[in-house]
Amino acid sequence: MRLSYSGLGSYETCPLKYKYQYIDRIKEPKSKDQVFGTLIHSVLHYYHTPALLPPTLEQALDFYAKRWNSEVFENELEERAAFTEGVKIIERYCQENRPENFTIVDLESRFSLEIGDDATGKHTLSGIIDRIDKTDEGYEIIDYKTTKKMPSQEKVDNDLQLSIYLKAFLNRYPKEAAHLDRLTVSLYYLKHGVKLSSKRTQEQLDQIEPACFRVIEAIEDGKFDPQLSPLCDWCGYQKICPLWKHKFAETRTFETGEVEKAIAEYLDLKSQLSAEKLRLMKLQETILAYMEQEGVDRVFSEQGIIGKSLRKTYKYDEAQIRALLEPLDKWEGVLKVDGIALRNILATLPSPLKQEIEHAKKLDKESVSLSVKRVKDIESSDDLAA
Repeated sequence: MRLSYSGLGSYETCPLKYKYQYIDRIKEPKSKDQVFGTLIHSVLHYYHTPALLPPTLEQALDFYAKRWNSEVFENELEERAAFTEGVKIIERYCQENRPENFTIVDLESRFSLEIGDDATGKHTLSGIIDRIDKTDEGYEIIDYKTTKKMPSQEKVDNDLQLSIYLKAFLNRYPKEAAHLDRLTVSLYYLKHGVKLSSKRTQEQLDQIEPACFRVIEAIEDGKFDPQLSPLCDWCGYQKICPLWKHKFAETRTFETGEVEKAIAEYLDLKSQLSAEKLRLMKLQETILAYMEQEGVDRVFSEQGIIGKSLRKTYKYDEAQIRALLEPLDKWEGVLKVDGIALRNILATLPSPLKQEIEHAKKLDKESVSLSVKRVKDIESSDDLAA
């Protein structure tokens, strides 16, 4: 299984959200906080990208303003507040973190970390490290955060994300594994301008695989129960989540039970109509056979009268009609041979040609139909006539 750290974190936050996002592939609408966070990350990446002349604060703010997305905000007041907050973050960050003061090894460093073996099963953890610095002491791995809430130092010291990032770093620089005390992992909370740093022991690094395997096993076992938490307020799947979708329920014209009854009745009636239509055809065959036998066109009963009528339709031989009309420049007026078009042309033709065209008419098909007059309808007509 290939699992990103964001997927791992998503499962731990809410297994059902993980299923929607990574298994069902239901695209989550990006929230304004996600859009804001992505843009701030992009600004810092631009600010620290190696260049002959590092960007100035004004250039960083210009980069930010040109990529601002207004569409995710509900109103102008909310947008203005968010934009202003972004400006403050960038101003403070640029003042405190001039590029020339750091030796940056990599930005947005992608990694793939193999875990497990043939016995336990091999899996891949992937992710992106925001920044890796070379320090006087050793190295520092930094992850930017744009959330307001900051964790305690204890949580930072046991943060699985930072442990995975350090493990990925050591996979790239294996010699540094002998100097864990020189390696620092940090969460940089940009809204506060505070960096919370920590170290890791080999024991903590050894706990990465068991922690990941617990999540992988749960995913493979299909355990995707929704998990209620304060983060639900920012979840884009609320409309389909069993814990929250009632908030978005619309007034329904029909209830499910009512529609199910309608469907059942419709199918019953359809079945009855099919049976009645079949029975009607058989009765018609019997009546027509009787009329043929007796040589009559009408039959009578106490309920009414049934009459037989013969309908004939004709078609014209197109080749013959064309041969007759083309010399007279009349063929274009017909194009497709049909009775109505021909009747219009016939009115302009001499009698001998009309007769030839009539001879080109052939019987296409004929059908017999029955007309019904009920006794009560006949009596009503007689009463009106009187």
